[in-house]
Amino acid sequence: MWQSIELREIRIFLTLAEELHFGRTAERLNLTQSRVSQTLRGLETRLGDRLVHRTSRRVALTPAGERLRAELDPAYRELLGVLGRFSQANQAMAGVVRLGVAYHGAIGPDLLRAIDVFEAKHTQCKVEIVELPFRDRLGPLRGGEVDLMIVRLPIDQADIEVGPTVSVEPRVLAVARDHPLAGLGSVSFEDLAEHQVPDLTDLGPKEIGAAYLPETTPSGRPIERLRVTIRDFSDLVIQIARGRVVQPTVASAASRFAHPNVVCLPIVDMPPSSTALAWRRGASDPRWLALVDVAREVLQEASKVDEIGAEVRSSRPGRAAPRSR
Repeated sequence: MWQSIELREIRIFLTLAEELHFGRTAERLNLTQSRVSQTLRGLETRLGDRLVHRTSRRVALTPAGERLRAELDPAYRELLGVLGRFSQANQAMAGVVRLGVAYHGAIGPDLLRAIDVFEAKHTQCKVEIVELPFRDRLGPLRGGEVDLMIVRLPIDQADIEVGPTVSVEPRVLAVARDHPLAGLGSVSFEDLAEHQVPDLTDLGPKEIGAAYLPETTPSGRPIERLRVTIRDFSDLVIQIARGRVVQPTVASAASRFAHPNVVCLPIVDMPPSSTALAWRRGASDPRWLALVDVAREVLQEASKVDEIGAEVRSSRPGRAAPRSR
């Protein structure tokens, strides 16, 4: 039956139709002449027509053979092109996607699931997590040391393109355990005006710092910045533990402030903070582009689930608040 014809048989026939010589066809395909002859006879039997007229002096295609070659050759070349492009795409997907993060908690459950989905779909490609430096966190992205990064929003940099939102989470305040605010259980945005925060304006773009910690409270009271040298994150935690400063952060980062003399309190009226995937504008690589596509799909689906859950909880007074993403 013609349905059982294999690609190698088509290749042998088309090569013979081009060479019109069994010996040259066999040599070109690294086969024996008998194998070429057997393959041709098998094709003729299954197609129900003679394809080649062979004499002791010459080989020629029959009218049926000419017709088959005319229709089969372009289809065969197109099929080889499809298979070649598919193979190249798969080879391009092999390797590593480097994802830069400021801290491990920035990769929440939804993004972890997106990474799992991506690696299951592209088994030859892995996601490598790279910790970003305390200062100049955009540096590794701009320098090509990472392909993607999780960036705090908002960001307005000409060379940075922003993708899907990764998290939207509540704000907390890291304070010393013996700090006056520690016994309150939760704090207000206005409370920040009565205490000093470290001056960390040099950590990244101004627009991120201005949104993450405004210069004034909602009522217009200034938030005092303490100009103290903060060398790294450990140094920041020690300054908080000593009671010299308080530091607003986000819920997922609370574990970074783990210290016997530091506690994190909810800031009940401060707007939530968001993060998103970002990459260098103009950059393009099939591996991280595929990860962005998978992440967008998984994160959007998670957002829909959260919205439905929020509606259900709002209809049932006394239930817990929706989870942060």
